[in-house]
Amino acid sequence: MKAIRFERFGPPDVLALVDVDEPHAGPGQVRIAVRAVGINGLDGKIRSGRMAGVFDVALPSGTGSDASGVVDQVGDGVSGVQVGDAVFGVGTGVLAEHAVLDAWAVKPDSLAFEEAAGYPVPVETAFRVLDLVGLEPGRTLLVSGASGGVGTAVVQIARQRGITVVSTASPANQDYLRGLGALPTTYGDGLVDRVRALAPDGVDAALDVSGSGVIAECIALTGDPSRVVSIADFTAPQLGAQVSFAPADVPAALRAAAALHVDGVLRMPVGSTFLLADAAAAQAHNDAGHAAGRTVVVVAGEAGAP
Repeated sequence: MKAIRFERFGPPDVLALVDVDEPHAGPGQVRIAVRAVGINGLDGKIRSGRMAGVFDVALPSGTGSDASGVVDQVGDGVSGVQVGDAVFGVGTGVLAEHAVLDAWAVKPDSLAFEEAAGYPVPVETAFRVLDLVGLEPGRTLLVSGASGGVGTAVVQIARQRGITVVSTASPANQDYLRGLGALPTTYGDGLVDRVRALAPDGVDAALDVSGSGVIAECIALTGDPSRVVSIADFTAPQLGAQVSFAPADVPAALRAAAALHVDGVLRMPVGSTFLLADAAAAQAHNDAGHAAGRTVVVVAGEAGAP
């Protein structure tokens, strides 16, 4: 089968489309014929070698973790899913024609494969960090770097819980965030004053999604370092803030996301699509940042088909 691999750490152009043996579903796993793959910021960090101290990556390596597709193998001990079911979930090296998933949920008929591929890591992260800060309805949350996948999910889930969301993004993405129900503002000097103008009653918690060096400003706004959580700035604990990195209950998060989609609460807009052979360009686009919506690689099937 065709798959994307890299033999050394480096920029996106280390990625190559090569022929490899098909993987097979082991116990507790399913294999899918991949229809689409969501590109995450972590993919580029692993490929570049920046996460070498966190992840043990054996080269040559595949890339990508979030995929949607049709089940074509079911491993021992798996129940509730069968060959032919459309699913979305998380695996390793999923930028390929076939991929093994370790966690998944059945894809609603109303959810296109492209959009579904953009759900797994962002929605799991969003549920996890929102549960970590534990805000009640009527409270106010600041999300720094909200126009990407995680931010998009956080804003919608928080709004569904009755939380006011103030968000930061580039000038080009202000309308995008406003459309999700957030109160948007821009990055840069004067951030604290701009946020206070949007949230005169104060900010109860802050989430740093982009790792753009705003932990001190988030602490100034919340007044309490323990109310600040980052998923991207590993220096945050030096200022007393939290870092959340390890996934929690991934299958439960995926099922919850599917239910919110069916209820009309959650959408993960696809900002850009690429073909499998252009996976390097897809990761380069995502690495550049400031994109609204998800970057998705279409592997097979008709783009946009449910």
